[in-house]
Amino acid sequence: MRRVAVFCGSSPGADAAHARSAAELGRALASRDVGLVYGGGHVGLMGVLADAVLAAGGEVLGVITASLQEREVGHDGLTELRVVDTMHERKAAMADAADAFVMLPGGFGTLDEFFEAVTWAQLGIHDKPCAVLDPTGYYAPLLRFLDDAVTARFIAPQHRALVLHASSPDELFDGLAAWTPPDTDKWLDRADR
Repeated sequence: MRRVAVFCGSSPGADAAHARSAAELGRALASRDVGLVYGGGHVGLMGVLADAVLAAGGEVLGVITASLQEREVGHDGLTELRVVDTMHERKAAMADAADAFVMLPGGFGTLDEFFEAVTWAQLGIHDKPCAVLDPTGYYAPLLRFLDDAVTARFIAPQHRALVLHASSPDELFDGLAAWTPPDTDKWLDRADR
């Protein structure tokens, strides 16, 4: 695994534990010689994560839109910062550069980017693992919702299996290393059958 795309908040959040978790993941990436691909910002958890990777000697590729760069939220100390025109281009560039996708705490943008990657896996557009790293329990209600959606037959069990969950960077990397794509060739087999 060469690079991992991480989606996370442009805010640090109310709980300092989120920033500690982002920094811990950054150090873990660098110690495993795994590069970071992320949204290119210097603010919030995004900045904490990138700074931790860089401080530990790791590689960081940021992908940011021109409009965000113009608002001066781009990180100017990265290994590489790519500036693209649209959010669609940003997502595609990040997906192309990454071997896996990880979600840390964040808001609408974080959820959008992560679940688009999951949807692409469901549709067979890529076969890269998607994981939620949640040491603080921030995403516990979301993970319960996904399980409930299986029970309600809106998400098929093989598609629910596309979303890994880990409570620590070590557990995350073990899960990513052991991951094999579920049989998504049957994605047309709806959950309601």
